[in-house]
Amino acid sequence: MVSLAVVILTHNEERHIGRAIDAVRPLAKEILIVDSGSTDRTIEIARSKGAVVLLNPWTNYSRQFQWALDNGSITADWIMRLDADEVIEDKLASEIADKLDKLPRDVVGVNLKRKHIFLGRWIRFGGRYPLILTRIWRRGSGRIEDRWMDEHIIVSGGRTITFEHPFSDQNLNDIGFFTDKHNKYATREAVDVLIKKHSLFEGDDQILQDRSSIQASLKRFIKEKIYNNIPFQFSSFGYFIFRYFFQLGLLDGREGLIYHFLQGGWYRFLVGAKVYEFDLELRALTSIEEKRKVLAKLSGLKLDLSAPKVEHVRPSTN
Repeated sequence: MVSLAVVILTHNEERHIGRAIDAVRPLAKEILIVDSGSTDRTIEIARSKGAVVLLNPWTNYSRQFQWALDNGSITADWIMRLDADEVIEDKLASEIADKLDKLPRDVVGVNLKRKHIFLGRWIRFGGRYPLILTRIWRRGSGRIEDRWMDEHIIVSGGRTITFEHPFSDQNLNDIGFFTDKHNKYATREAVDVLIKKHSLFEGDDQILQDRSSIQASLKRFIKEKIYNNIPFQFSSFGYFIFRYFFQLGLLDGREGLIYHFLQGGWYRFLVGAKVYEFDLELRALTSIEEKRKVLAKLSGLKLDLSAPKVEHVRPSTN
């Protein structure tokens, strides 16, 4: 066991939460679950496995996770972000146990490699492995971006390193769940695009200056500066072709075809279509306040209509 706190957000995750906790329980000093109102056995399972469970109403992933950091009374030296459907595999668990508490003080973040399992198959191609994400950081040296979608951990006060072994993202639900989830993701991503386009709120784009994960910074830059400026009917189709043929997604077999088409084609088209749909309404308006209200109504999201200015203070390393 190392001085590590694992933070997991949940809502009706009874299929996954026990598996996630079991994988980190021999490793972590603290396991913190922040639940947003599960009606299944998620909370019961988490408590039975020794996790601390806190309840907080849902706004979005970013604000829920930051609430966990601010209110979770974490005492461990290191914090890990983990989704309920993700699993820390044995080799990575051993690497964390062997290395984490021995890292020099100038290391404040650890990047991990995520591998995606879809319909039981590891999706190795199409640019999907390795996805390098900052998932472990020293307490007090990290915060999460304030965004509706594609939020990353931002660390400061030192350098980051990358561990060798991966963790897996393996959701056990069916394709209907996958498409429903990505439909909701598409709404959130469209909202982020339109917030930036119409300057509706103060943006949080610190990942573009952050170097903890160069891969994440580069992908954000390409998406916002290039991809989003191409008409969606061309960009979404082109992205799927690039991923499936040029990045060899076709080598992922039948499962890969389903995944790359849905996640790399259909989902990207859906985001573009929602941006277009919502923007038709916003373009007719002149008031920022009115645009905020209309976007909140169209998206069904709890946008902060008062839009107070947020100071993005870089966290202390003390």
